[in-house]
Amino acid sequence: MKVLEFHDLNVEDRFRLSFEGSFDQAASFERELEPFLQALEEYAGDWMPDVVKGKRQRRYSRAALWKSLEEARDENSTSIGLYRTSFPALDMTLRLWLPPLRPRLYIWVAVQPLSVFAEAERCREFVDMVRAWAFHYPVTHVCASSLAEDQLADAPRFGREMQTSIRDGFDKLYALSWLNVFGPKLVESVGRERMLSTPAHRVEALPNGSVLLVTWPIAADFASDEARQAQAQAFVHLRPELDFDTVLRTLRERSATLAPVEPRFHPDVAPLLSRVVDRVTLGERQRRIAEFNAWQPPEPDEWLPEESALPPDVEDPERVRRYYGHLSEQLVALLHSQVPSVFKETPESLTDVDFHFWREDFPRVFERERIDEHAVPAVAAYLGEVLVRNLGGQWIPRKKLGEMQVRVGPRVWFPFVRAHRYMRSRQSLLDRSLTQLYRVAERHRS
Repeated sequence: MKVLEFHDLNVEDRFRLSFEGSFDQAASFERELEPFLQALEEYAGDWMPDVVKGKRQRRYSRAALWKSLEEARDENSTSIGLYRTSFPALDMTLRLWLPPLRPRLYIWVAVQPLSVFAEAERCREFVDMVRAWAFHYPVTHVCASSLAEDQLADAPRFGREMQTSIRDGFDKLYALSWLNVFGPKLVESVGRERMLSTPAHRVEALPNGSVLLVTWPIAADFASDEARQAQAQAFVHLRPELDFDTVLRTLRERSATLAPVEPRFHPDVAPLLSRVVDRVTLGERQRRIAEFNAWQPPEPDEWLPEESALPPDVEDPERVRRYYGHLSEQLVALLHSQVPSVFKETPESLTDVDFHFWREDFPRVFERERIDEHAVPAVAAYLGEVLVRNLGGQWIPRKKLGEMQVRVGPRVWFPFVRAHRYMRSRQSLLDRSLTQLYRVAERHRS
């Protein structure tokens, strides 16, 4: 069974729930988790998990879930994952902390894409599921919203230091998500009467003292101006010391940040930039696309006209060419497990190499001396081999490694010079990409 993994899908927003409550440690798992499973099975619909994973994967069933919980149990906790093998994608965690720790139940739900929750009825069913869980498992705080929204709000830190946020948790009202369940302590800190009178789509007192609050009917519509106004009104009602116009302006700025931007990247580096922006957080992705739309990489200048090429100055040109091949194989040996296409020596493999070095922030992470001594020559030789293999290029061997040349049509290219500039910084991997040099050489080969 192959489950859907988010990293294998197109990059887009997803819907997330974080639920932490307490449970009866004296009861059996089967009895205590019955309300959780009953609500999940009743309301999940087409995002219902079909795989449960503890020590190993099994088809979802109650029996498989109990087995997985027992297998994963250690001295004070147990945790399982719940997934789907078909669209939409699901990443769900159920974790239980057991004595001697304070008994706690944690549920994490992430569904991609967010558009699964673009209908009011689907959203109502999700809220009813969370309500059923909060009814049976007393909570401190529950929230559900878009991943991109959480990133822009800096959830769950909300501007605090990491250790402070871990220590204090959601000890006061830092933000208002699309769906919220406030535990009794938070309710009393705000004021029960005030909380129950919040202008919102749904406000409901639960028998255990918690309050459920939903700002807007449709979760996927959270960034619309109407939804932002409703969110601001509810938040300022709960936090009357805040200024409505300021809160609304901040929320509108988030929406503007998330507004889709059509990629119009420089064609020579578009395949590389498309992969780079996929690594940017969703909250910053559209802004980064806009920046790359306006960005123009420097035109490659690591070349001379054919008539100005440095002549061969070695006694055995074939031996030097074999040495270049040996250097190229060093890059293959370095990257083959993480960049399998490196074996192929194609234009596409150059883009894969560019992206790998950028993703790993290679020029910063590794020692400069080792980069210059080993990585730069290997990258240079590999780039040269790709030019030779795919564009009919010819090596012009030189005694000095830094003077290695490849003739492609009326130009002679200097791969070592390019590689040296390329490996200066993470930004230079984009400014001086191998992908771009290849595309320019391709255009000028005749």
